[in-house]
Amino acid sequence: MVDNPKDDNLMPMTSVGSGNVTMVASNVHSYTNQIVNLCFIGEPGEPNNWVLVDAGMPKSAEKIVGEAEELFGQGAKPKAIILTHGHFDHVGGVAELVKKWEVPVYAHSLEIPYLHGETSYMEPDPSVAGGLIAKLSGFFPNEPINLEGYVHALPADGSVPELPEWRWLHTPGHTPGHVSLFRESDQTLIAGDAFTTVKQDQMFEVIKQEKEINGPPVYFTPNWRDAHQSVQKLAALRPAFAVTGHGQPMAGPELITGLTDLSNNFKSKAVPEHGKYVDDDEGTYM
Repeated sequence: MVDNPKDDNLMPMTSVGSGNVTMVASNVHSYTNQIVNLCFIGEPGEPNNWVLVDAGMPKSAEKIVGEAEELFGQGAKPKAIILTHGHFDHVGGVAELVKKWEVPVYAHSLEIPYLHGETSYMEPDPSVAGGLIAKLSGFFPNEPINLEGYVHALPADGSVPELPEWRWLHTPGHTPGHVSLFRESDQTLIAGDAFTTVKQDQMFEVIKQEKEINGPPVYFTPNWRDAHQSVQKLAALRPAFAVTGHGQPMAGPELITGLTDLSNNFKSKAVPEHGKYVDDDEGTYM
């Protein structure tokens, strides 16, 4: 059974980067779908030898297919889809894509209930200290999707199916089963929403894609202690290249300096001053 109630939620949000495809590192291309990034991993021109990481905004499947065919060739079909997590802006096109491509989907075992239609995420928090997007977040969907029969748990040994050079790291906080992907050979990181390179709660910064390293989106992060530990884990990798779920790709000293600063000063730079998940029993960080 494949069902995605998020398919009915067209979200009229965009940025100046929407539609851009950027080569981040060897065989890694980032595609900005409205305000969120997804990745194509594979050699351009090889239509059946690539992997998709995340699946964009609701009603994005047709655009993702089009970009894949531009990059890999007519009839391009991935070997698998990897999900960093199941929030609406990262799985918006996945139900339609698996119906078209008939390929397996992989996610962390703790994320499976949100991808089997069993459990809804905690509601977004429009009361959180933040900008206009945070205030509008109460309208964002938090319902689960149902990919039963297609979605599988990532291997416990940290390997990534169909991507032998990569490993996955558990980076919770934003969601319980959030993962990031890392390629040791060139220190390329796909971070999902463990951190961002734009101030995601601020409408102007999102539209203009002002580049700066920030924590995960404040309105959709229920556990700040785990989120900090995840940033510390990623900073320790000292990545050379990074794609985050929101914002522009970053590389070199700008990336390492910004990520180290975020790790060392997480409370002042990432944790909102108030919000229902800032002071609760699980996420308390004050």
